[in-house]
Amino acid sequence: MELTKIRGISEKREQDFNKLGIFGTSQLARFFPRSYLDLREKQPLVFVYHNDVVLTTGKVMGMPVRRNFRRGDIVRISCEQEGLIFSVVWFNQPYVASKLFVGKEYLFYGRVRVENGSYQLTNPSFELLDNNFRLKGIVPQYKLKGNLTQKLVRDSVKLSVDIEKPSSIIPEFLQRKYALGPLYSAFKEVHNPTSFSSLEKASERIAIEEYFSLISAFKYIKGGKEQIRLNKYDCSPKELLKFISNSFPFEFTAGQKQAVNQIFADLTGNKVMNRLVQGDVGSGKTAVSTCAVFIAVKSGYQVSFLAPTEVLATQNYQILKRVFTGYNVELITGSKTAKEKKQIKLDLKDGKIDIIVGTHALLQEDVEFKNLSLCICDEQQRFGVAQRSSLVNKGFACDVLVMSATPIPRTLSLIFYGDLDITTITDKPSERIEIQTNIVPKKKYLDMLGFISKEIKDGKQAYFVSPKIEGDEEGEVICVTELFEELKSKMPGVSFGLLHGKMKEKEKTQVIDSFKNKEIDALVSTTVIEVGVDVKDASVMVIYNAERFGLSQLHQLRGRVGRSNIKSYCFLLTNKVDGESIERLSVIKKYSDGFKISEYDYKIRGAGDFIGSRQSGKFMNDLGSLNYSTEAIFLAKKISDEAFEMGLSNEEIKKQAMEKYYRLKDIILN
Repeated sequence: MELTKIRGISEKREQDFNKLGIFGTSQLARFFPRSYLDLREKQPLVFVYHNDVVLTTGKVMGMPVRRNFRRGDIVRISCEQEGLIFSVVWFNQPYVASKLFVGKEYLFYGRVRVENGSYQLTNPSFELLDNNFRLKGIVPQYKLKGNLTQKLVRDSVKLSVDIEKPSSIIPEFLQRKYALGPLYSAFKEVHNPTSFSSLEKASERIAIEEYFSLISAFKYIKGGKEQIRLNKYDCSPKELLKFISNSFPFEFTAGQKQAVNQIFADLTGNKVMNRLVQGDVGSGKTAVSTCAVFIAVKSGYQVSFLAPTEVLATQNYQILKRVFTGYNVELITGSKTAKEKKQIKLDLKDGKIDIIVGTHALLQEDVEFKNLSLCICDEQQRFGVAQRSSLVNKGFACDVLVMSATPIPRTLSLIFYGDLDITTITDKPSERIEIQTNIVPKKKYLDMLGFISKEIKDGKQAYFVSPKIEGDEEGEVICVTELFEELKSKMPGVSFGLLHGKMKEKEKTQVIDSFKNKEIDALVSTTVIEVGVDVKDASVMVIYNAERFGLSQLHQLRGRVGRSNIKSYCFLLTNKVDGESIERLSVIKKYSDGFKISEYDYKIRGAGDFIGSRQSGKFMNDLGSLNYSTEAIFLAKKISDEAFEMGLSNEEIKKQAMEKYYRLKDIILN
């Protein structure tokens, strides 16, 4: 139903809702609160502690001050509460400046900072306290745009829920079996909670419904896409074992052996392979992938190996070139000359190239194969399904192996890779030594540099990573070029190389090669080294402004060292001393398991950190602020599995599931 049919929504207010992505009552009913105000008890600031989340009041004493920095807007006001003056600050919420008026009293709900007797609320929700204020209990707070008010959104959402009356597509006997309450009641509770415990139950009920429909969608998609095997491979287990023993001077881990067995079973089975191998940094995924390559090229087929960067593509090319000495291995990237690319494409089409490694250059329309049978995609999260499919379609009924070194929480792998069989390598080679991770305050900086200088004198190498190519106006972030000059002056006996994203691919490759060949001792870089760089003698990783990185990204950067039996170190530099920053960085210090870190990161940052900034905040946006356990997702999968095992073909399940799939496909898969 149209939004303007709801009392209080004019055409202008409809436009404000449209800015939030809401175009009808169905979407409005699913517009879940971003937070809640607990109006059951207000607290005076003098009785609260640092980092407490509080509900309190304050009268605005002066006009809001808005400042714009390169990193975003800051709005600040001064308030008074029974003689106590405190400040309230909002980051990247410039609209609040127009919502606050001098002399008016407001209700604030947010986290308080207490330092040296001074109080500050950061990014709180707020409501005007006037004679008409009658709210009590637990009150939902929604994201706003334009001239929308909390009251208008609250009233409109409640009406939309009554209009739509959401109903479940989960078969009734399964709802009864798992004691799932009415979906309509869950929606009503989420938008008008009676208690936090009932709110949590309602959130989980909605999450189960959403994930049931999405997981079911992937079942339909996967069922429709499974292909009968047409490419027959001629390789025995004995031949594969001989290849492994001749190619690698170490024994595969249990996780690697399991992955190889699953790949071999796929390639010798009746269905085309669609498998994801995900593993922590240093778990040996590339070695596993060479086994699939061997099975294909031994059987007379061509293999394509796709990588997101030229650095990673070059490294994979060098590995495959070394392992497959009896085959023609070639590399195609954007930095190749037009003449070189033309010859490579001709040789590919004629079948003269057995293994082709490349970046996005492999995806061009004029790249053709004679008998492509296996497509390998490294760092899968850097590519969309559409890109992967464009490569697969260059062959006929191709097998697909995709790899990811970014540990993705179990809860998300069900969704991102619902169309793939998943293999997870959880162990690492036994000779690897645990990386020692330390959080370094400013006062210990020079001591750290002295320690690193000694490591370099002993033949080790080091990375120094800055979050930016250019600094910010406030000087809080040191840019990579400034860091390069600073380190040269503070460590005169050390030779440095500089690496960042604005350099040409040829320059990047030259710097990486110089580092690998020990022509330079230390590499000063941005996050371009996050994946793919493998230097055995690199034993030190220094990350500046570490609080600006996601935990999973910090773990990826740390994974550039500790890639041999050399004792390695990771130093996290931060100027932030607040509890939240230190708590996050302590997770990296405490855990070396990327999957544990990713689960923690997912809880505090959401899915955006795992699928890139472009999609951040869009993936499952309507569930983003609901408080539900990860067990809800696995229960949804269990229910979906049972429904399909019993051969249910509920058309309503299929319709809604597919609608969910295609809606999300536009956001995260392409």
